[in-house]
Amino acid sequence: MFYLLQADSLQQAAAGVAVAAEKISLWSLLEKGGWIMYPLYILLIAAIFVFIERLIAIRKASRIDPNFMGIIRDHILTGNVQAARSVSKNTDNPVARMIDKGIQRIGKPIDAIEKSMENVGKLEMYSMERNLSVLSLIAGIAPMFGFLGTIIGMVQLFYGIASTGEYTLNTIAGGIYTKMITSATGLMIGMIAYVGYNFLSTQIDKTANKMEAASADFIDVLQEPTR
Repeated sequence: MFYLLQADSLQQAAAGVAVAAEKISLWSLLEKGGWIMYPLYILLIAAIFVFIERLIAIRKASRIDPNFMGIIRDHILTGNVQAARSVSKNTDNPVARMIDKGIQRIGKPIDAIEKSMENVGKLEMYSMERNLSVLSLIAGIAPMFGFLGTIIGMVQLFYGIASTGEYTLNTIAGGIYTKMITSATGLMIGMIAYVGYNFLSTQIDKTANKMEAASADFIDVLQEPTR
């Protein structure tokens, strides 16, 4: 009896070692996803590239000197329109370009000035939102690619079982878990792209609010009496 218990313990230990030996790395696991993983890798690289490129551009656009509108206001109220134009023209951000357009229209009706500044604001918004739709597309299409890979893998798995007649539990379980890798990868890439899209959209909205505030301040300045 003692020898039987000892033999069972040895078998359990050996089984534990075998399970530990079967543990694979993350990269090896991803390789089991098949060819559909390569489009997913491309989507991940594209999402990261677009996010970083847009983040740099949006942060650059959102850098606005807090004293900018004060300087513009002082120049306009003292009648030094050329100095105000020089300051806005030499400042590289959406607010400055929008104010520069308003300065160029000084002397025309307020409605015309507001309209011209609004048009510039729309162009600046379009510039900040450029390529942002790529992230939205990746957020939607990456999970679909993942599900497609899983479906293709499951079809291949059950076709192989039907052809060979081998349908042991280990065969089915081993085939299913490797086919689910594409779905998991697609969902993760989709979530990354979705979070990145919403984060950048929030940053753009903050910059748009700064542009609207600057536009309102500029119109108020034009309606103040000059010194």
